[in-house]
Amino acid sequence: MSLGRRQGVELRVRYTVCVVFAMQSGLQGAELTDAQFRRVSTLTKKLCGINLHEGKKQLVRARLAKRLRALGMASFEEYMDYLRRDDSGDELTAMLDALSTNLTRFFREPSHFVYMVNTIVPRLLASGSRRLHVWSAGCSSGEEPYSIAIHLAEAIPDLQAWDVKILATDLSTTVLERAREGIYDKKRLQDVPGMLRSKHFTCIEARPERRYQVKESLRQLVHFARLNLMDTWPMGGPFEIIFCRNVMIYFDKPTQAQLVERFTDLLAPAGTLFIGHSESLTGVRHQLRYVEPTVYEKPAPLSEEKAA
Repeated sequence: MSLGRRQGVELRVRYTVCVVFAMQSGLQGAELTDAQFRRVSTLTKKLCGINLHEGKKQLVRARLAKRLRALGMASFEEYMDYLRRDDSGDELTAMLDALSTNLTRFFREPSHFVYMVNTIVPRLLASGSRRLHVWSAGCSSGEEPYSIAIHLAEAIPDLQAWDVKILATDLSTTVLERAREGIYDKKRLQDVPGMLRSKHFTCIEARPERRYQVKESLRQLVHFARLNLMDTWPMGGPFEIIFCRNVMIYFDKPTQAQLVERFTDLLAPAGTLFIGHSESLTGVRHQLRYVEPTVYEKPAPLSEEKAA
């Protein structure tokens, strides 16, 4: 390469580096104003019920900054203008994805799975029912619905003879894509005992770090779908179990009450609602029967209770 050509390449590289550095530096100094935060907060509350109070401002700024970088924007005002002009709704979905919290893990809050296999499954067997429809509301990247499937596969030897369906929904399209694949690295499976990992997962990449995929027999039990809990729910139910854990904590009390009422309508008689251990229905009007902390049951009709 000639000297002149090499110098030209070096100048272009330096220019590119300077532009990227300038964009990053400008973004680091970009401030999310109180007015912009209120607009985001109001929009998020209206669309998906998430209550972003003033204490969440820096969290919102950090997460939206990723969207600015992805779009090559230098200010939140530019981003808000883009959001308003985006008729496709794609960026609105991306923004909600960015603001959603997706912390989860396999076998999280294990007492619920113990209650499911030691109380609910035997109760269904005693009644002669082989129907078990479960809804994992706020399923994130799939650890919860797959944990449900694993526990049911272990507790019910003739699972194939049952009508078992697990609906798994989330607001975030990004995590749902990962959930459908059912692929996790070894760290994500640290709470899964080795015997269950060997039985229900296939190692698809042996070199460090190992990656595993949920076996097809379990993936067939789970149907993933995007759902905004504030929208109309297309499924008719009823569900014997609804898991909605560590989701309602982001909603205010009126929204929680609305959700619990809708969950109750979709529960089968004697159906069970599990909520997160950081949550409580104290102060929320509902028609469910308290069983134990974070476990609630829809009362069965009097005729069914007398028959039992």
